[in-house]
Amino acid sequence: MRTSPAKTSLLRRPVVLAGLSALLLWGGWAPHPTAWLAPLLFIGWVPYLVMERQLTLAGARKRRVFASSYLFLVLWNALTTWWVSYADLAAGIAAVVLNALLMCLPLMAFRQTKKRLGNRIGYLSLPVFWIAFEQLHLHWDVTWPWLTLGNGFAAAPQWVQWYEYTGFLGGSVWVWVVNLLFFHALLKYLPALAFQPVANPADEVASPAMGRKSAFGWQPSFSTPLVLILLPIAFSYLISAKYQEKGPTAEVVVVQPNLDPYVEKFEGGAKFIPYDEQLTRLLNLSEQHLTPQTRLVLWPETALEESYWENTIESNPKIRRIREWLARHPGVTLLTGITTVNSYPTKEAASETARHRDDLGYYDIFNTGAYFASPTAPIAFYHKSRLVPGVEKIPPMLASVISHIDLGGTVGSVGSQPERTVYPAPANAPALRVAPVICYESIYGDFVAEYTRNGATLLGLITNDAWWHDSPGYRQLLSYGALRCIETRRDLARSANTGFTGFINQKGEITQREPAWVPTASRAEVHLNDEVTFYARFGELIGRGTQVLAVLILLVAIIGGWLRKGRPGFAE
Repeated sequence: MRTSPAKTSLLRRPVVLAGLSALLLWGGWAPHPTAWLAPLLFIGWVPYLVMERQLTLAGARKRRVFASSYLFLVLWNALTTWWVSYADLAAGIAAVVLNALLMCLPLMAFRQTKKRLGNRIGYLSLPVFWIAFEQLHLHWDVTWPWLTLGNGFAAAPQWVQWYEYTGFLGGSVWVWVVNLLFFHALLKYLPALAFQPVANPADEVASPAMGRKSAFGWQPSFSTPLVLILLPIAFSYLISAKYQEKGPTAEVVVVQPNLDPYVEKFEGGAKFIPYDEQLTRLLNLSEQHLTPQTRLVLWPETALEESYWENTIESNPKIRRIREWLARHPGVTLLTGITTVNSYPTKEAASETARHRDDLGYYDIFNTGAYFASPTAPIAFYHKSRLVPGVEKIPPMLASVISHIDLGGTVGSVGSQPERTVYPAPANAPALRVAPVICYESIYGDFVAEYTRNGATLLGLITNDAWWHDSPGYRQLLSYGALRCIETRRDLARSANTGFTGFINQKGEITQREPAWVPTASRAEVHLNDEVTFYARFGELIGRGTQVLAVLILLVAIIGGWLRKGRPGFAE
């Protein structure tokens, strides 16, 4: 197959290939309205792989390879998560620039492994390093797993019903395997595009020419990756066809008050709505949709926003109003977002995130879920635990850089808790054990699965998506919730301040969705499944496994470098 000289020349430019990879990955990402764009994820990495090979065979220095890789990652981050800048321009730029820099780590580890151990191990190491990084990105202080590759199928939940076994990192494996197979098929069928003359004859040993065996030792055709796309999709449709919603049912109401966080919701805003009026809106919207069968009402994240002290919360007039309302509707429970404060008697008893004021002593501020099991039962609190870096949690290494940035909400580190709280079932709905998932937490597969290991039968997502205006941000977050439903086989009831309020079933299908930017509420019957999926039971086996493999590969590469070069460290 021949390629015109002009096209070949254009597609040998690193800038063009970096931009093409970024566009393909962005094009396949949720929230684009059709699942049929998702296949772009299966070729999104191919231009990058072509670019990296061309640069390596041309004898490019490490800094040039790094710069080209970084350009690709910056463009992908910017195209997909630009909406972060709506809340704060500096924060949006920082999120794109810093996350792209972190993403370079597995790509540079791949390059050095390929250089030291040869193409076959090198290319096999690439998905290992990348997924090990994705696993790390789920747990460390600068966690931002928004672009975990397995999340890319959020717009096509019907293709990934097998996430109940693998979790979303299984989707990352799928993306990488297919991309690598397409790339190596390309080496055979389009040599003019994928091959650069070797600058150093010694490189030919490590990087055989295109007409010979691929880096895997064999030459796949384009039919191989196509089969590996279709088989998991077929398996997914088979699972979906056989799967039936499990568990008894309960009626749930979710409320969307539609309060603009920039001008209406918080005191000091240009059109601030008094907190008593905000509570009235929540109660009225709930009332309009209640029936005698309603068992649970959800209000969104920080629906109650006045920094309620937990030890004296019962004396607050708004809490008394809520209890009086519940008394008029026996059998109804309420889960609401609220900002709470908890004090500590001494410095020694205080948490790492505790603040101090002379008049208050040591205290923590929490982004909280508060559960009213009845008009008289004590309030059960859950403190949000997956915190947004730079907004709710400032990593020590970045404290001096981003402590002044406001992404919306509380700036600085807020408190959290180590375990996943599951609220006890009310007497009139013994199967209803709701998991309070707060906004950003719904990105984390194993984190949400932990609720089901603790007995949750329903995911209750409370969020405030209006920080991101009318952008892909809240649409992506809605889609990610569908993946959590598949992984855990739980229904999800979603209450947003504004954004999308509604329900997702155990197959990840959005069954009800209210329009954004209007005060509204929604009512539905949800299923209360108590079975624990394979993924929920065993967690991120793929992520932990790739981390072990990544360490072993790096050790072999380093030791191999010592033996071959006679000195430690990665070669230039």
